[in-house]
Amino acid sequence: MRTVIENAAIATVDASGTEIPSGYVVIEDELIVAVGEGQAPAGEYDERIDGRGRLVTPGLVNTHHHLYQWATRGLAADHTLFEWLVELYPIWGRLDAEITHAAATAGLARLAMTGCTTVADHHYVFPRDAGDQVEALVSANSRIGTRIHIVRGSMDRGESDGGLPPDNLVEETEAALLGTEQAIDRHHDTSANARVRIAAGPCSPFSVSERLMTGAAELARRKGVRLHTHLAETLDEEEQCLAEAGCTPAEYADKLGWLGDDVWLAHTVHLAPEAIRKLGSTRTGSAHCPTSNGRIGTGIAPVRALLDAGVPVGLGVDGAASNESGGLGEELRQSLFQALGMGTMGGARCLGRETEIGSVEVGKLADLALWDLGGLLYAGITDPVAALVLGATPPIARLLVGGKTVVSGGELRTADEASIARELSAASARIRETR
Repeated sequence: MRTVIENAAIATVDASGTEIPSGYVVIEDELIVAVGEGQAPAGEYDERIDGRGRLVTPGLVNTHHHLYQWATRGLAADHTLFEWLVELYPIWGRLDAEITHAAATAGLARLAMTGCTTVADHHYVFPRDAGDQVEALVSANSRIGTRIHIVRGSMDRGESDGGLPPDNLVEETEAALLGTEQAIDRHHDTSANARVRIAAGPCSPFSVSERLMTGAAELARRKGVRLHTHLAETLDEEEQCLAEAGCTPAEYADKLGWLGDDVWLAHTVHLAPEAIRKLGSTRTGSAHCPTSNGRIGTGIAPVRALLDAGVPVGLGVDGAASNESGGLGEELRQSLFQALGMGTMGGARCLGRETEIGSVEVGKLADLALWDLGGLLYAGITDPVAALVLGATPPIARLLVGGKTVVSGGELRTADEASIARELSAASARIRETR
């Protein structure tokens, strides 16, 4: 299959920040084989996509999400993080594989329609007798046609051990580690064009034991997968960590072997200058979630300082129950610190895929977003990247994942939106019905 996008503005997000006012991208099967200014090379093409009035960027990379939360949007809207979790944990305890599949399908569809081609989903809720949660995510991703990094999360510290989750929602430590290893063995794909990868992800210091944190790190490094957790999200977390461990969350992570170039951390809002330097020197990544941070009132992450320290910073939507919109394109406008770079190459670096995705360059996977900048909202804006980042999120003229169309003309092409909406409505009603 040979496809060309022609006559389009192109923001390559390569190392030089190359932007092309009018040019082309040639795709053969899954890969980008040519990028340039002016007219496309002569030849036979199976499809020609007219890019006039449109901007090509790499597909956006979402470095932190909780897809299951699409079933519980709009709840506890005025709560701080700890209050919000206490309110929602009992509801999430009624999660089953069918609900997770419906919520994940809807969440992935929404992300695709806002320019996202790769999603890191941190799933840490495994109620007893709730079916195969990881398989529910894998099948949802296959249905929509995106790429997914499933962070097989875990919690083993319930209320009786000083944690936030109810005791019936946590796993035994060894069972959590075994479940993570089984997910890796069954689903982790090491190939460059992988649609599914697995990471190890104990939820957070306030819901996980030290044994689970160290055990997950040992397991991940033995299996060659990445590590992810929430860290330094709130002042409540810092106070609890100081009281229990005698150190800050960042110091605690360092002590447990949780800093390194195979780790990316969610939020990192409350970091001392020395912690920022440590993240930079170890090349530990950060998933910046601006809308969610504002929704729950956690604070503003020190993104400029993180970038200056050399930290790989990507963007994250976070759970739909703390970001009811659930779109990644909107996070570009919310961040405004090298926004397109964080939303593409920054995210690719966090996920260890900077040689495969994140820029429009020859040899990379054809994960591309073609943004429609026609019409009233974008008329007269000279810089198309400014239109994307500073204006209203444009509709997607075409979203390609590995050269295959997922969205076209602003509509999902891989699944029926109306059916997805019905399934989500039914799942949301069922998970809330015994409140």
